[in-house]
Amino acid sequence: MGSAPCKQAEISLIVMRSFSALLFAVLIAASRSTSSLVSIPLTKLERTGSYLQGSPHADRTRASFLKSRTTSGPTTIPASNLAYVQYTTSVGVGSPATYYNLVVDTGSSVTFVGTGTKYVRTSTSVPTGQDVKVTYGTGFFSGVEYYDTVTLAAGLVITNQSIGDALKYADFDGVDGIIGVRPVELTRGALSPDTNMLIPTIMYHASKQGLIEKQVLGISFAPATTYNDTNGALTYGGIDHALYIGQITYAPVTKTYPASRYWGINVTDLTYGTHTVIPQSTAGIVDSGTTQVLLADDFFDKYLDAIPGAYLDVENSGLMIIPSSSVASMQPLNFTIGGGVFSMDTAAQLIPLDQNTVWGGAPGVQYGTVINLGARSGEGLDFVIGQKFMEKFYAVFDSDHNSVGFAYTEHTFSTYLP
Repeated sequence: MGSAPCKQAEISLIVMRSFSALLFAVLIAASRSTSSLVSIPLTKLERTGSYLQGSPHADRTRASFLKSRTTSGPTTIPASNLAYVQYTTSVGVGSPATYYNLVVDTGSSVTFVGTGTKYVRTSTSVPTGQDVKVTYGTGFFSGVEYYDTVTLAAGLVITNQSIGDALKYADFDGVDGIIGVRPVELTRGALSPDTNMLIPTIMYHASKQGLIEKQVLGISFAPATTYNDTNGALTYGGIDHALYIGQITYAPVTKTYPASRYWGINVTDLTYGTHTVIPQSTAGIVDSGTTQVLLADDFFDKYLDAIPGAYLDVENSGLMIIPSSSVASMQPLNFTIGGGVFSMDTAAQLIPLDQNTVWGGAPGVQYGTVINLGARSGEGLDFVIGQKFMEKFYAVFDSDHNSVGFAYTEHTFSTYLP
């Protein structure tokens, strides 16, 4: 799994779950009196040490794996930023429900638990007789499939939902599993012995059971300024108008393979200031499971060359280094998507200096959030728009219309503070 969360203290998980449960109950109650939406913020968990060291390599490995792989009213609920790495949301499984902290992953479709808190079987747990296994680039899980009751929010309870019980796994420290929100087709090959069987996803089942009117997922991420930030939300079944500004600009899922298998879109133009980085329509993916923004190596070189003195720290952090003398003159990185321009300002392109230790970087060195893909362009997946881009915009994943949308938020433009 790209940028898989590193190990964190058990007490942090306990505190977060207690806080999330209380916050969840309060906002559910408040929403009942105002609208059909349930909005609950995301929380960042405290961690120590260089837990992001190796993140650039993990992001590149995930991208490489994704390229090679061949096979009712909206409800807004909380998701938690695991200290600059991944967003998670609390999901109940079984009856009575056991709650699990699951990574929100738009790059996969299977939902599973057990990598932290173990799967607790109840009267609603029904074994299907199928084994399940999914590889995520740098991580994997394998185990057995159950049908079970899944609680996403009060009033949003899915019955007979496929859940994987992870018996073996790697690179899921600090979380309990994944909630996959890519369409159903991506599940082909995950089961055995019925390798051609598709697994109905969370979104599919919620729609078929009349719990949501549309197979639409809205995601609101935001830059975290401190540990334990409460700063994001998921909206099942539609969009939450309170979470964005202006209009949503949509782009169809690309027809270019292999990006077309995921939430793939075409960037028709990418510029850094007046410098052209991507000169023509090019396919890539939007992936909440990737931490950084990745560009095909030839595109990345153009971006790198446009920033005086910048270079890739290949031997140590794997990150881009920007000389302090070049920071003040940095320009916006402008993505043209669906006819709209979405800019990563200077703050979005830089890792705050107080985060250097957790990224495995050196004190006082300015690192960037954009890195190379590890392959040249022309292979059908030439960029990955990850968390660092999504923190600046509201994102909509529309399975009904096979499209991805973006809108501005209060976090889109900011002032860089080192």
